[in-house]
Amino acid sequence: MMRAAAGPSAKRADHAGVTLLETDAAIWLERHGLDTFTPAHRLDHVANLDALAAAGCDRVIALSSVGSLRSDWPVGTVMSPDDFFAPGTHPSRFNDARGHSVPGFDLGWRAEVISAWSNAPSTRLIDGGVYAQTSGPRLETPAEVRALARDADVVGMTVASECIIAAETGLAYAAVCVVDNLANGLEATPLTMDEYAAGAAVNRDRLIADIETVIVALARSSR
Repeated sequence: MMRAAAGPSAKRADHAGVTLLETDAAIWLERHGLDTFTPAHRLDHVANLDALAAAGCDRVIALSSVGSLRSDWPVGTVMSPDDFFAPGTHPSRFNDARGHSVPGFDLGWRAEVISAWSNAPSTRLIDGGVYAQTSGPRLETPAEVRALARDADVVGMTVASECIIAAETGLAYAAVCVVDNLANGLEATPLTMDEYAAGAAVNRDRLIADIETVIVALARSSR
C-alpha cells in the first residue's frame, strides 16, 4: 500500500527527532514543524525525507503555499508544477559525485496525483507550470518578482530543495501548490503579511478536504 505525505488527523510518531502523523493510508509531515516553527532557510530537508523513508514512505505529495507571479492566477489557484527554477539552490545529501544529478519531479507519480485530483470536491488542479524557489524567510521584492516572472509562474521557498533531496532518498516526488497571495508588486499596493495570512486562511480548509479525498483515491489505486 502507498505510504505518502498526507494528513491531517493521525497518531504521532517520532523518527530521529522528526515528528510524523500516521494514518492507515498515509503519513503527514509538517515541514515547518508541529509544535514549533522552523523557517524555510533553516529546514533540514534530509532529516525530513529520511523520516518519511524510515516510516515506510515510497512517494510524497508536497503541499506548498506559493505566491502567484501571474495576474491571471489569483488567490485560491491550485497547480502542480512540472519544472522548477532555482539556480541558487544546491542541496544534496552527498559530498561526492553522487550529488551530480538531473533534477525534476517524478513523471509517473505526478501523473497519478493529477489523475486522482479529478476526484477533489472543490478544487481544479492546473497541470503544469514553473515553480521558482527563493531562499526566504523574507518574501520577494517587486524587482525580484519581475525577474522571476520571466521564467516562472509561482514562487515559494521549499519545493525545489525537497524535490532534489527526495530523489536522492529514493522517494517519488510531486508537488501541489496553492496560491495564498499575489507576489509583491503584482498589485498597485504593496503586499502585506496580513494579506498573505488572510489568503492562507481562506484556502486551508478547502485544501485539507481535497487532499484527504485525493489521498484515499491514491491509496486505493496502489493496493
